[in-house]
Amino acid sequence: MEKTFTMLKPGVLQRRIAGEVIHRFERKGLKLIALKLLQMDKAMVETHYAEHKGKDFYGKLVEYTLSGPVVAMVWEGEEAITMVRRLVGPTDIDVSLPGTIRGDYAYRTRLNIVHASDSPASAEREIALFFKPEELIDWKDGNGHWF
Repeated sequence: MEKTFTMLKPGVLQRRIAGEVIHRFERKGLKLIALKLLQMDKAMVETHYAEHKGKDFYGKLVEYTLSGPVVAMVWEGEEAITMVRRLVGPTDIDVSLPGTIRGDYAYRTRLNIVHASDSPASAEREIALFFKPEELIDWKDGNGHWF
């Protein structure tokens, strides 16, 4: 089973749609193994988005992420990274189709509502940034045979 990281950005909580977004991942059959509500500090945001430093949108991305609490999550499932990326949709909301989380809920690309790991390496790095190993709960999914 593969693990992946997702983060609901401040706009999700501000708009009161966290449950709807989480439901999308659950409904697909992904297993939630860690969840945390937190207010990130600037150092953590800069570490999380280090690969974007120097890009034109970086400052606004940092500012937006610091504007309120985020919901950090780890999901597990077969090909979880690919599955989550499909559910989330492309970052550019102009090409994010209805039916994807970004296509249904995001209004502006720079105020994107969800972050999702894009590779096994980034998932591993992001999970370690937000969660201690003991915070990942390996629980038996009694409904796993349905997925």
